[in-house]
Amino acid sequence: MTYLFEISYSGVNYSGFQIQPNAKTIAGELMRASKLLFGADCKVQGCSRTDAGVHAKQFFCSVHLPDDANKVPVDRIPAAINCLLPYDIAVKTAKLAPDGYNPRFETVCKEYSYVIYNRAEKNPFFHKLKLPYPYHLDEKMLDSQAKDFIGEHDFTSFMAVGSDVSTTVRTVYDAGVVRDGDDVIYSVTADGFLYNMVRIMVGTLLYISEGKIEAGAIPKIIEAKDRSAAGFTVPPDGLYLTKAVLK
Repeated sequence: MTYLFEISYSGVNYSGFQIQPNAKTIAGELMRASKLLFGADCKVQGCSRTDAGVHAKQFFCSVHLPDDANKVPVDRIPAAINCLLPYDIAVKTAKLAPDGYNPRFETVCKEYSYVIYNRAEKNPFFHKLKLPYPYHLDEKMLDSQAKDFIGEHDFTSFMAVGSDVSTTVRTVYDAGVVRDGDDVIYSVTADGFLYNMVRIMVGTLLYISEGKIEAGAIPKIIEAKDRSAAGFTVPPDGLYLTKAVLK
């Protein structure tokens, strides 16, 4: 039997979603709680591999139960398993899925958002949840720069060095920057993302704001296919998977 969970989580205390040896992960906590609920070892597969410290407002994962697992009414699963999970992980919905269903291969596109706390004064309550940035950001200028990410491109310049992927071409459907009070938020939707791609995009936009990279340079950076042409990699603190669209 296979269930599809919609979950959300804070990544502050975890080394990402994917199971890792000797590390605390979201999938590991889900497997632990599932074993307690269903009385058997369960396999968990996610729609994405979020990195250490990255958060998710909408994330899908499949939970595969062996034949001898306890039967739990599907409508009671969220409340039951949430009692067994840490407070920073929440199962929002659960439903039956076809046997062997893997949301990673069923994801059409994903949206990530990066939240920058753009105020000079410190706010301890946003620690590890937003990137503190004390210098004023012109969100309208950054929004116009971010539009240059849209389209099908080879994003080698926006991938961490040493990554091993079959192709570095991705299609960005939308990208933009908005301000919400003291928060400046970069959002990007694509059919897939390279390792650290969003964090390097944000670092590039901040370098443009600081004058370290000239305005209008993003198309040239993409064309260069050279990681050193882009900006720095911002910390994971402000990064959220905000939406995953399944087939």
